[in-house]
Order: sequence, then C-alpha cells, then structure tokens
Amino acid sequence: MNPTSHARARRRDRRVYLGGHPVLFGLLAATRGRPVRRIGGTLLVHGTEAYREALTRLPLDRTAEGTTGSAARTALGGDGGVLFDQEGGGHRADRRDLAGGLGAAGVEELRARWQPLLARRLAPLAEGAEVDLVELARELSGTVVCALLGSGADPCAVARAAAEAAAASVRSHLPGPRRPRAEAAAARAAGRLRELLGRGHEPAPTARGARQAFLPGPAEQAVRIGHAAGGADGALAAMVAVAAVNTTVAALPRAVAWCADAGLWDQAADETLRAALAAELLRVTAASPLLPRAAAADGTVGGCPVRAGDRLLLVARHAAHAHRRDPDARQSAEPALSRLVFGAGTHACPGARLASVQLADVLAALAPFRPVVTRARVDRGAALPGWRTLCVRAAP
Repeated sequence: MNPTSHARARRRDRRVYLGGHPVLFGLLAATRGRPVRRIGGTLLVHGTEAYREALTRLPLDRTAEGTTGSAARTALGGDGGVLFDQEGGGHRADRRDLAGGLGAAGVEELRARWQPLLARRLAPLAEGAEVDLVELARELSGTVVCALLGSGADPCAVARAAAEAAAASVRSHLPGPRRPRAEAAAARAAGRLRELLGRGHEPAPTARGARQAFLPGPAEQAVRIGHAAGGADGALAAMVAVAAVNTTVAALPRAVAWCADAGLWDQAADETLRAALAAELLRVTAASPLLPRAAAADGTVGGCPVRAGDRLLLVARHAAHAHRRDPDARQSAEPALSRLVFGAGTHACPGARLASVQLADVLAALAPFRPVVTRARVDRGAALPGWRTLCVRAAP
C-alpha cells in the first residue's frame, strides 16, 4: 500500500478538524504524547487503556455542564438526554427499546430502505456526473431515522433539523463567555425537529392492537421507540434522530474521501474485505473524536488521580490509534480497538452495527466507479467534524 496515498488522505481529513475547532484540536495534538495529561481541573485522556478505564471504571456525572449528557438535554429542549445522561434501569430500558431496530435483523430491514436510495443517488456517476456525498448522507440518515421511528416526515427535512439541533446545542456549550440567546436557539431547533418527527407518525397501539405491535419483530419493535418516550415528539425519538443523522453525515463522506485518496477501492470491491475496510475507515475517521465527561467521584485514570468534579476530555481517535495507524482491511485493528470510536461499556453507541453495515453498502455501491474527490468544503458550523460539500466523480 502506498504510504504517500495515506498521507494525502490524512492531509485532507485533517482539514475537518482544523476548520471547525482549530485551537481545541491543536491542543489535543500537542498533548497526545502522554496517555493522560492534567491541565488544571481537566484531564486529557489519549491512551487506549486509560480511555477504556475512564468509560468503564470511573463513576461519571452524566448531567454535568459541558458533558455529552448536558449537551443532549439542550438539543432535546431541556428534557432528559436519554441514554447519554441516564444510569441504571432507565438506561437499560431505553437501550432495550433500541435493540430491535438496531440489531442484526433490524438493520437488515433498514437496508431494504437505503439500498434503492443508493442506487438512485449514485446513478449519475455512470454518466460522468458529480455526486455530493454530504447530500447523499443527509438523505440516507434521514430515511433511516424516519423508518426507525415510524415517522412520515420528509427525510431530508429531518436530517437538516437534526443537524441544526446538534449544532445549536454545541454552540451553547462551547467554552468561554456565554453566547447570547444560544440556549434559546438550541431549544427552537429541538422544537422544529420534534414537530417534524411527529408528522405522519403511526398512532400508539390500542389495547386490541398492542399484542401485534409489541411483538419482538424488528420493525414493530423499532416503531415502539417513539411511543416509549411519549410519542414521536419524545426525548428518545429526538435523541435517535440527532445521534444518527450527525454521526452519519460526519462519518460517511470522510470515510469515502479517505478510501478515494488512499486508493482503497480494490479492498472496497472485495466482498471478503469490505466489512473490515468499513470498520477501519470508521476507526480512522472517528465521527465523534472527543467525548467530554465529568467525574462523579474520586478515582484514577491511567494512574493519574481524578477528583470528583474534574472534567475529562476522552480523545476517541487517539485511543483507537486513528492518528498513527492507517486503515488496511488486510491488516485490520482488532475489534476491541476499532470499536473504541463507539465508546465502551454500558454506554457504548448502540448504532455501531448500523454504521458499519451502512458504510460497507456505500463502499460496495461506489467501488465499480472507483470515484475520485473533485470538490471538498469543510462545514465550520457542524456539531461534529465534517464536510459541508464532498463531491466525487467516477475515475476516467
């Protein structure tokens, strides 16, 4: 494999970090020489074992200011962040509600929705035209969300609303002076998302229909997500939309760009390597590269003392060796390492299977064209590092 091609892929991918939060990611790059580094009341956690220890052994305050749970509450209009800020029985119950739609059988049902979409949206490549993969990712993620929640809303409108809700909540939680009206803007964006998700939603099952609707079939169980949180305007439904849309729109175009720049289309075309390649690309792009957390009790992380109330910046991309190990399906990282980009422990992302299968299908659909990147523009306002435009064209 050509190291120069991977260097080109890294240079392009680095732009999404430097374009959105250059000071923050410059700090993370400068401090990654140690597994854990303390700066005042904040611990920067880069090491693999330290990262895993922080997520699985250290008690965490999931509602503290500046954490993912706190941002999720803002994104959802002030309600519980659901999954992000939960513990105990409530957390387990909501994960069970998601399990049917995001398990193996549920993902297979969702594939039936996105595969025709891929064929339609990528057809212009055969005519020599460009395709914007950011637009594709928006429609793809919106379609999956609407299917998962049983919503009749327009998928692209849902994707735009979920992106704005996430971006607004991040703006309201950035370090520094409070931004005027930032939290109000986040609440309005969350309200628009909830309103959209409620359009055309399947009614909650009646007593007569409850047995059929609550059978353990993946489709029926997935639609239950909206009802379990009080209808399609509930917190769990909105959380699913925000998480699924923003990670998909961030990850998919970046992964394809890396595949194109590094010349990995031979691996993408190989059915025996494609799933491993998808896992590797998700590892090096790390859609959620930084997990902000707060300690709920004293402890240690990577041998460094932690005090209750300390902030933790868990650098997922460094823990998964995204900064030092190029993607290669023939010599792929062990699953325990690559899956760290989805978190670890009981709060690991339940959508890991969905993300992997979805990207593998996108790579399979693109591989015959061996596309090259023709235009790319960083999205400086997105919640996660990503592209605003990422256009590809079939290779000559």
